[in-house]
Amino acid sequence: MSAGAPQTLRSPLIVLAVADLAILGQRLWPWQEVLNLPGNGTVGIDPAVTLIGYIGLIIWINNYSGDETRKALSNGAMLGLLGGFMLVAEVMLSGHPGLDTGWLQLMLLLAAAILWGVAGLLAARKSGGAGHAALPAIYSGMVSCLMGCMAALLMVSLNAPTAADAQNAWKQYEGLAIGDVETQALVHSLNTATAFLLVGPLVGCGLGLIFGFFGQTQKN
Repeated sequence: MSAGAPQTLRSPLIVLAVADLAILGQRLWPWQEVLNLPGNGTVGIDPAVTLIGYIGLIIWINNYSGDETRKALSNGAMLGLLGGFMLVAEVMLSGHPGLDTGWLQLMLLLAAAILWGVAGLLAARKSGGAGHAALPAIYSGMVSCLMGCMAALLMVSLNAPTAADAQNAWKQYEGLAIGDVETQALVHSLNTATAFLLVGPLVGCGLGLIFGFFGQTQKN
């Protein structure tokens, strides 16, 4: 990348993905026990594989084209950061089930998704075509979801149950013979992280194309 090329946060995002992997690895230790988790271990394996895929995709996307595409990616990354803070806030609210915050959590998720669509809108206005909107929107969603993934994984320790709670046996969970509150919290956090990582870019792609169509219409 040339010195004057737009900053797409490639290196920070790779570091963030690696940090997510490190936190995930710590949560799943000892690793030989991962296969005892629900789905023969897929609950723990899926986010790990997806994060590795993110690293490869970030590198590939940033080598995709020239400065025009990088500028669109840069705008998407900035909007993705804002969306990421919204996902982090949503995860923090979900860690307090006693509070009636369901509507606020939904609004935060919708606001983050709209920002991904805006990334596509800006790209379409610049390029004049809706076809250029999907990639920046996907990238924006990836930025947000890496932040949301980290928050979901960290919430396991922030909301660790008390010793008394942990002694209450959790008898059955999708084929897991024995479990407790800590295991239940871990599985929930892994499912949340995987949902962010898989669904976010897909939603970004869809909204990017939709918003990009309107951006294209306004330009023409």
